[in-house]
Amino acid sequence: MTDRILNIDDLEYRPWSHGDRFEAKMGEIGLRLGSEKLGYNLTVVAPGKSAFPFHSHRVNEEMFFVLEGQGEVRIGDERHPVRRGDVIACPPGGPDSAHQMVNTSDSEELKYLAVSTMQTPEIAEYPDSGKYGVLARFRSADGDEPEVLRLLLRQRDEMPDYWEGE
Repeated sequence: MTDRILNIDDLEYRPWSHGDRFEAKMGEIGLRLGSEKLGYNLTVVAPGKSAFPFHSHRVNEEMFFVLEGQGEVRIGDERHPVRRGDVIACPPGGPDSAHQMVNTSDSEELKYLAVSTMQTPEIAEYPDSGKYGVLARFRSADGDEPEVLRLLLRQRDEMPDYWEGE
């Protein structure tokens, strides 16, 4: 049986960054504890950065609980200050429910617990860049890490006909 308790001091973090706007590290919790219907991780965002682009989920719901630091959350067309103790709900939807956590500090990290439902397949929309992403997770043959299918598309005015080229 997988351990069902994990202290956040024992997390192993996966760092990532992109350009000058995105820098964070994520400590995976849900998969480590054997969670199947909820995903949860500890996200630590560097000063002045965001962890992810502005996006919405068409299927899954997310919740963020700020543990340390301060920043702001973009939700739709609005920006709201956030600080330690704040809980943020991000229900599924279109551009009006798009969200992004931003660390507005010049010197301190923003640390939050991120929790989400794990329904698959998922469709994400990125309003700032006009992209859509499709993500599907499948159980792997060996039962370890799930297999992931990812497809990223740019929004277009006209899509090809289903039968084109067949």
